[in-house]
Amino acid sequence: MDANLDAIRMQVAAAAAAGAQLIVLPEFAAFLDRSGRAMTQAAAALNQHPALPALQACARGHGIWLLAGSLTVKLPGPPHKLANRSLLLDDAGHIVAEYDKVHLFDAHLPDGRDIAESRAYQAGTHAALADTPWGPVGLSICYDLRFPALYRRLAQAGAVVLCVPAAFARETGRGHWHTLLRARAIENGCYVVAAATCGEHPGRWQTFGHSLVVDPWGTVIAEAGDAPDILLCELDLDQVAHTQAALPALMHERPFELRRFPFPNP
Repeated sequence: MDANLDAIRMQVAAAAAAGAQLIVLPEFAAFLDRSGRAMTQAAAALNQHPALPALQACARGHGIWLLAGSLTVKLPGPPHKLANRSLLLDDAGHIVAEYDKVHLFDAHLPDGRDIAESRAYQAGTHAALADTPWGPVGLSICYDLRFPALYRRLAQAGAVVLCVPAAFARETGRGHWHTLLRARAIENGCYVVAAATCGEHPGRWQTFGHSLVVDPWGTVIAEAGDAPDILLCELDLDQVAHTQAALPALMHERPFELRRFPFPNP
């Protein structure tokens, strides 16, 4: 964690010096290990988490807003699970929004590995929309990306930017990462900002990388590769209003019932 926080300090300083006002970090930015035991040992209650003061000092010291992609937070009482929590810090280092990952990644990967986040983590129950100087920002984490209803709700509530910090598995990232992120932008007419871990982590856990920004039309306007990098991107937030006015799908959604037609008997 100390090495990761040192890297974060250096990269935040470089981004802020280049003019960044909102800096977004990936999921598990402070610590990522394939071992559930290691993740649990590195976790702490939010007010005791060793990474939080360092991240707050970054935001305060550089006068920037910082989305701490996610930290592993120990929850009080039984069943003694963790929260995968995203935190938005303002330019004074104050926590202005918190979001616990709603959709937990329980899956069988193509390489044969089984992932069961629900064993160690407790799912969140609330979406999170934060007011910022640039407009409302919607929060999400990684596997949430596969559940479009979450982003629809955020967009209908006024989000202009949807953030997707992630530690996307390399196998699924190759096939789905770009398509899903572009779809969430197109469906909702919002910017999508997705910071992602990359490379190989302890326990032979490989993540896809390719942090990127998608505009409301679905065009990828900035993208990193599979090595650590800093993306600097200017968002034209007027484009959100123009796109949503041209394609007002958010206002055209209608309630409906499902009618099932059974296969007729011979």
